[in-house]
Amino acid sequence: MSDLLAPLLAELNSEIEAFWCFAGLMQRSVAVCTPTDVDMDRNLCYLRELVRIMVPDFYAHLQKHTDALELLFCHRWILLCLKREFPTEVALIMWEACWVNYLTDHFHLFLCLAIMCVYADDVIAQDLRTDEMLLHFSSLAMYMDGNLILRKARGLLHHFRQLVRLPCTLAGLCRQCGPGMWDSTHDPVIECVDHNDAPCPYLNNYE
Repeated sequence: MSDLLAPLLAELNSEIEAFWCFAGLMQRSVAVCTPTDVDMDRNLCYLRELVRIMVPDFYAHLQKHTDALELLFCHRWILLCLKREFPTEVALIMWEACWVNYLTDHFHLFLCLAIMCVYADDVIAQDLRTDEMLLHFSSLAMYMDGNLILRKARGLLHHFRQLVRLPCTLAGLCRQCGPGMWDSTHDPVIECVDHNDAPCPYLNNYE
């Protein structure tokens, strides 16, 4: 929790304002006690599907290695909103980009996706195994180009919004807590996949 509170206190320089800002952050954060909680699982499911659709070469690499699709190297990114991956001033800019809810409530996932887009080529080239991928991405902490990642994430979000069809596994990304994400002439067709004749378990996230 200190990873999330300390930057707020340093930026606001007021314990009262930092407390209320932190309380609001906790209400909307994926900061959970264990990586098996429902919120974490949901975020990893979304991220896995985004990788499959938007970074297919890296997804194919993940499929080759045992448990790689669990995306263990992403857990810390999601739990701490990338706080330990970038210097504090850069992390705060990324937090602000997430908090404005521009076009999506899940911009943090597009930041994670951007990191993979930019830095996964070495993983593929070296055919790194699951544990080696964890080490590789962990070693990038504080060395990644934050401005590049932000630009890439915005580009990925724009590309995502241009998709005419989405699998039902990403239907939940079409919802937004604030003003409607899909009110600007873009309303993707949601296609159910791999359910046979069973009711789609994801459609409730879209309706």
